[in-house]
Amino acid sequence: MKFRNIAVTAIALTTIGATAYSKADNPIPQEYMQNGYFVGCQAWTWNKFTVFEAIEKTAQAGGKVIEFFPGQKLSPAEPTVSFDHNASAETLDKVKAKLAEFHLKAVNYGVVGIPNDAAGARKIFEFAKTMGLRAVTTESVESINTFEPLVKEFDIMVGFHDHPKQANNPNYKMWDPNYVLSVVKGRDARIGSCADTGHWVRSGLKPVDCIRILKGHIISSHLKDLNEVSPGAHDVPFGQGVSDVPAILEELTKQGFKGNISVEYEHEMDKSMPMVAQCIGYVRGYGQAKGR
Repeated sequence: MKFRNIAVTAIALTTIGATAYSKADNPIPQEYMQNGYFVGCQAWTWNKFTVFEAIEKTAQAGGKVIEFFPGQKLSPAEPTVSFDHNASAETLDKVKAKLAEFHLKAVNYGVVGIPNDAAGARKIFEFAKTMGLRAVTTESVESINTFEPLVKEFDIMVGFHDHPKQANNPNYKMWDPNYVLSVVKGRDARIGSCADTGHWVRSGLKPVDCIRILKGHIISSHLKDLNEVSPGAHDVPFGQGVSDVPAILEELTKQGFKGNISVEYEHEMDKSMPMVAQCIGYVRGYGQAKGR
């Protein structure tokens, strides 16, 4: 399977979304930046472990930021307690303390379904505010009218995530950056894309082309390098696959991207620490080589 060409729509070449980054009043503190990038892990990388272990492993791999997902177990000492937007205040405080212990910043939460009712959606935004997050990642397009007012009220960004194209489900459109662009066009500038580069590759798309289409609308990224262009491709350390990670990083920098880059490594997940550390080191090294 080869990369397919994807049209860069005329709207993507304008500056309509160019103010997305400047309108975020909830920036990630500079102390968590490494050579021009806020790089760390999506906790799904460590989904065979607990939240506490995910925090520790992200720090050990060289990350400074972390993106949580809903439902991960809290700790080896409390394996029946789940961490998500329904967790108790006590549980949230324990996670905050663990983050502080490892000097890590929680920046994002997802992929999470945002209910299409005000009370349910508000609960997620209250959780994000309590945890000091910059953004929430979702695919809940149907709820955009419900959560857009909450984006404004809480100053919490929302990124629409892309999974791969689904051959048996033509109604699934999130894989297409032009569709995501059509969804966020005209919305609050804090609503945009969580750019999952690996899933774009699995859909046969070149990630750098997709990022250009979504210029000014990239809220965060699940950065991946895959071994081949196919639906069954798997993660490899950055620079060893087909994703052209340098071009992705260069385009994000050119666009003024200030969101989190989350390594989401889903191959050999019980023993992936060396590969995850290589990925984080690659981003840091690339930034250093560029003088960032």
